[in-house]
Amino acid sequence: MNAGAGPAGQSGANTMQGVALMAVAMLLLPCMDAIAKYMANFAGMSPGQVTFYRFFFQLVCTVPLIFTAAGAATLRPKRPWLNLLRGAIHGAASLLFFAAVKYMPLADVFAIYFVEPFILTAMSAAFLGDRVGWRRWLAIIIGFGGALIVIQPSFVLFGWTALLPVGCAFLYSVYLFMNRAIGDADSPLTMQTIAGFGGTLFMGLALMIGNNAGIADFELSLPPSLFTLILLLILGALSGYAHMLVVRAFRMAPLSLLAPFQYFEIISATVLGYAIFGDFPTPSKWLGIAIIVASGLFIIWREQTSRKARADIAFD
Repeated sequence: MNAGAGPAGQSGANTMQGVALMAVAMLLLPCMDAIAKYMANFAGMSPGQVTFYRFFFQLVCTVPLIFTAAGAATLRPKRPWLNLLRGAIHGAASLLFFAAVKYMPLADVFAIYFVEPFILTAMSAAFLGDRVGWRRWLAIIIGFGGALIVIQPSFVLFGWTALLPVGCAFLYSVYLFMNRAIGDADSPLTMQTIAGFGGTLFMGLALMIGNNAGIADFELSLPPSLFTLILLLILGALSGYAHMLVVRAFRMAPLSLLAPFQYFEIISATVLGYAIFGDFPTPSKWLGIAIIVASGLFIIWREQTSRKARADIAFD
């Protein structure tokens, strides 16, 4: 692949700017999860409540900007129900992730979560008929093996909680998978805005049901101090603006070039986990992380190679 130009003939400078935006976003997003872990462990706020505030304050921080940049038409999608469903699925995925980081080290959760590219590849093959060769199937199997290396000691310590990141990865794969179902009927800005409403509504309903059922991880609460309110505002701003950086990056550089930078999240999560919570992966977990990353990068490389081969055949 020629990295000198991004989509639609973008210049090499724009492509590198897209790469820089993607790298910054991937380093920032684990800060959001570190805040969620802090709120659960030190501010006594349930993961369900934190997830609700994550979507609510995202809207508080981004909707004024959206009105300024795109106008009220942004809030009139052509496929509102599918976009709301995407938001609800994203809300459920975030809930599982925030519940996991309450009990587990950040780096462990991220490592297990990164089975998501494998799940998405398998779903594309099963439901969309995408061609996946034996090499990529083997990489998927090996990647899941790496996840098991990380999961096994976590399962001993945390029980079934260690599987929450797998559930999150599955739901987030469905969330990404639905992008194809919606297609280009709505702009990315419209999709993100309405999905934010969907996530807020879903978590509001989930909170009421979980709290009435007496489930501790859905306990209702208000921010206990001004400091925690500020942290929640930062949480919402990070979730909204960092994802906007990702959208911008994908407009400036090819998917195949940007995809590997997702693994920067493990770096940031490890640093934050050690600096704030004193967590650091054991050697066996580092082995599992290395296997997951290597398998994911191989799948990305094979996809890039396959697309180039198809393009060469079409050109011939």
